Order: sequence, then C-alpha cells, then structure tokens
Amino acid sequence: MAKLTKNTGEAAISAEHLVRRFGNFTAVNDISFRVEKGEIFGFLGPNGSGKTTVIKMLTGLLPLSGGSALVEGLDVGTDSESVRERIGYMSQNFSLYYDLTVAENLQFYGRIYSLEPARLKRRIDEIVQLNGLAPYLNRLAAQLSGGWRQRLALGCAMLHEPKLLFLDEPTAGIDPVARRQLWDFLFELSGHGITFFVTTHYMDEAERCSHVAYIYYGKLIADGTPNSLRELPDVQPPGTLRVEITTPEVTRALRFARQIPGVRSATIFGQSIHALIDDHCNLDDLRNQLLKNGIAVAEIRPLAPSLEDVFVELTYKHQALLEAAHA
Repeated sequence: MAKLTKNTGEAAISAEHLVRRFGNFTAVNDISFRVEKGEIFGFLGPNGSGKTTVIKMLTGLLPLSGGSALVEGLDVGTDSESVRERIGYMSQNFSLYYDLTVAENLQFYGRIYSLEPARLKRRIDEIVQLNGLAPYLNRLAAQLSGGWRQRLALGCAMLHEPKLLFLDEPTAGIDPVARRQLWDFLFELSGHGITFFVTTHYMDEAERCSHVAYIYYGKLIADGTPNSLRELPDVQPPGTLRVEITTPEVTRALRFARQIPGVRSATIFGQSIHALIDDHCNLDDLRNQLLKNGIAVAEIRPLAPSLEDVFVELTYKHQALLEAAHA
C-alpha cells in the first residue's frame, strides 16, 4: 500500500490513489484529492458511484484496498481510532433515537464520546444555542420535522468539537426551506473554522461549495472550484457556444432542437432548454427552425454553463467511454 508523506500543509484531508474492492468489484478506483481546512467540499456523483464508500474509508470504517489518506494529519490506515476521535460523521439516515428527547439524545451521544460531565454540559449548552434547539429540548426526536432532526443529528456529531465533519446527503428528504436553513447554518459553522465534506445530489447545493469533486462509478472525473469546472474543455469545447432557449413548449422544443444541424446537445432546465451549439450557428436561424415546427420562442441568449451543465456533459462523455469499452 502506498504511503503518504506528512508534508500536507494545512490540508484537512489528503487522499492519494484510494482503492476499495469488494471481491472482484472495484467500488473506488484510484482516486486522489485534497480538502483544505475550512472548506466546504462537495462530493457528487450518481447513486452507486462510491461516495459513501469513500466517506467510510476516510473515517476508518472501511479498510483501504490500496492508496493512503491523511485525515486531520492522521493516517486512516494505521490510526483509524484516533481519526474517529477528531471527526464528526452524520450518515444518510437519521441515526439517533426516536424514542428519546432532543436533550436525551445529546446526553447519550456525549457519553458515547466520553465527555466529562462539566464539558458535556458546556457543549450541550453551546450546541443548543448554536443549532437553535432550545424550543425542542423535551420533544421526542420522532416528533421533529426532517429539518430539525438533521439539526439534532448535526449537533450530536459536533459534541466533541471536531474540526472536520462528514455529512452524507444531509438534506435528503427535507423541504426546500429546511435545506436553505441548514446550508446557512453550515456557512456559519464554516466561518468558525470547521471543514465540511458533504455529499449531495442537488446542483444548487454544489454551487454553494468552495470546492467540488465528481465521482462517476468509482473514478474521480472532475475536481476543482465551481468556476474552474465550468471552464473545462469537455464542458465548453472550442468552437461551441452554450445558449438558453426560453419557450412555453419545452418538451416539444427539445425534440426538434436536437434535430437541428449544429446543435450538439440539449437538455431541459425548468422552463427553458440549455443547448450546446456550434459557434457558427446563427441564433436567428435557430429561432426560425423552431418556429417552422410551430414552437414559440420567447428568447435565445448566450449562457454560461451551470454546474448541472458541467456534470451532465461529463456524465455523457464517460457513459460513452464505458459503452465503447464494453462494446
């Protein structure tokens, strides 16, 4: 197994050539990345791509089949117990006790972390104030809304004052307002120097991250800031232009747009279509082609790629490569 050097500067996580196999199946295939202290690091990818497996490797819950990783300066391969003492982990599923109150859950997890009584009381008081849990202290966890359960789970993961928190799809299944409030809270905590490693399927959440990586069926295919990923050649190849076509008939318009010469790809985004076209295409001609097919067009305008555009294009490319490899 390759070893990492200790010369990792201020990195919260430094991973090199991570591999995880389950029998003959390789779930994580030679991935490397670095997470700086204080970052909100977004880790994205389709279901089954290895996101949760990577988290379990970095938290010492799964042994590495290859490669090395330092988490908060500790080698997860040789010192996983110490790693777990320094981090917080909030899993995909609500892992607290429904038949305990908010206060009882906090007490229970504080004792799991072996916090001394005086420190536990101080930390519970701080968590309750920071997370806004005071009105719910005597309420059963089962009676909390999804958003408040997540706040409680996050509070329990923070009791031992970790500087690095792993959040595995923390907003799955909660409403948009609760999602926004939880992210506002993460920004507040990040301002206090806490590093977050967050998996998500939501592109608006990815846009909020300071650093994003995209894993596709075990392989890391993108890693950088949101702005740097938008500039990847695969997303905006030379000689192309990305445009937004606003129309009240997006479904019909999509079918015809994909048949127009010079349109390389087109996808529906809300009430518009995002299309990648050859830059020699005339936008008036594009409008006229759609009008000929009875499609009303309100506007066609140049568009900077969104992160969703980035991941759609990268996914299409790597799907094609996988299909070609198995042909």
